[in-house]
Amino acid sequence: MLATRTLGTQGLAVSALGLGCMGMSQSYGAPDDRESVATIHRALELGVTLFDTAEVYGPYTNETLLGRALEGRRDGALIATKFGWEIGSAGRGGLDSRPSHIREAVEGSLRRLRTDRIDLLYQHRVDPQVPIEDVVGTMAGLVREGKARFIGLSEAGAQTIRRAHAVHPVSALQSEYSLWERNLEAEIIPLLRELGIGLVPFSPLGRGFLTGTARRAEEYPEGDYRRGDPRFQGANFDANMRAAAVVGEVASELGATPAQVALAWVLERGTDFVPIPGTKRRRFLEENLAAAELRLGPAVMARLDAALPPGEVAGPRYGESMLGYIDR
Repeated sequence: MLATRTLGTQGLAVSALGLGCMGMSQSYGAPDDRESVATIHRALELGVTLFDTAEVYGPYTNETLLGRALEGRRDGALIATKFGWEIGSAGRGGLDSRPSHIREAVEGSLRRLRTDRIDLLYQHRVDPQVPIEDVVGTMAGLVREGKARFIGLSEAGAQTIRRAHAVHPVSALQSEYSLWERNLEAEIIPLLRELGIGLVPFSPLGRGFLTGTARRAEEYPEGDYRRGDPRFQGANFDANMRAAAVVGEVASELGATPAQVALAWVLERGTDFVPIPGTKRRRFLEENLAAAELRLGPAVMARLDAALPPGEVAGPRYGESMLGYIDR
């Protein structure tokens, strides 16, 4: 069974690895609901307690899938979901964290998830039009009402985190963090540790790049997120493959898979980190969870750090439009 880690200082105890559910409904190939539900059930069997979703995934369909999968198993799971987007008939629009919209979004999430409470409620992206004090004040009200248990932020910058935490304790920050995306190390991670906030890294496998199975952007089908990812394109792809090859070399030497090495690296960066690798297949879930038993040690950690130092991955992490939604 997986060890337990604590996010924040408010008592949120979760499995050392969670399960990111987004890819079950969007961005990474055609959905397979039957296998996705089986993967969620297998995760519970193996000791995973933290399941991550959001209203915008689908939109809506990912929460519905998770709610169905957890029916009758709810007490063994901790559900994390997110609000903060304007969602219309055409899908995701701009940001919307007005207090009235937060409450509307949470009620919708509770219905789709078939539950009476959200264990970890995140603001998905910081809305510059709404003071963070108003956002967190609304979230704190939902905690008092029992509709949420703990609160978090996603992709928030240092000043936003400080202001939010002054209103109500923030238990977790969810942001992209991995061996190839280390932008949090200079400022954000020290701040989280100062304030006692846990980190939930998403894309800890570099959107699959660190698994050794990545292909060039144009080789992915239409609708696959990686087709438009700058790091999978042209010269960026070539440079990143050379760096990521070190992960494969280490994996071979340790008798592990590259995915396990990449996840073990994140886990060894701190006991306050709970990565949420995403998959919709049981075999990859089992492979990922085995990373919790892999110990890299200082020499291997240093070797990996040197292969992919902060700022050395080629290409921006998002296209220009999505970069605009990151609060830094």
